[in-house]
Amino acid sequence: MSNDRRGRPDRRNQEDEIYNRVIEIKRVAKKTKGGNTISFTALMVVGDRQSQVGLALGKGLDVLSAINKGRKRAEKEMFIVPMRGKTIPHDIRFKRGAAQVLLRPAPLGSGIIASQSIKLLLEAAGYEDMSVKILGSNNKMANVSAVISALKKLKEYGQE
Repeated sequence: MSNDRRGRPDRRNQEDEIYNRVIEIKRVAKKTKGGNTISFTALMVVGDRQSQVGLALGKGLDVLSAINKGRKRAEKEMFIVPMRGKTIPHDIRFKRGAAQVLLRPAPLGSGIIASQSIKLLLEAAGYEDMSVKILGSNNKMANVSAVISALKKLKEYGQE
């Protein structure tokens, strides 16, 4: 194992480490009889960059606890996505609520063409070449959950 410039072990090169990213943090205020209650929500994505990915929303009184809760819950929600090389096996169009997404396989080397929030999700799953078009909502949570639902609906070649 290599060391970074400070002499500590470089943990970025470990294969068993889970990739986790924050997609969105929101401050939530609630009116109560005693005054305002402020809390935070964190939309988290985790994956092993091999074909497993999970998404969850963590809620807490501070940002750090919301992120930790979201990460732990996303690890429990992980599922395996089908892959053909480093892309998806076939086109899929999926609608969930107001969000509608179109996922298409892309040629080798073209990269992930998508919004930043969806790109984080697809990188966590291990995809490298894909094109995603958002057709409905501008809400990040709605769009990312629509992509998750679409990935769950994908079929491997040879399966029906």
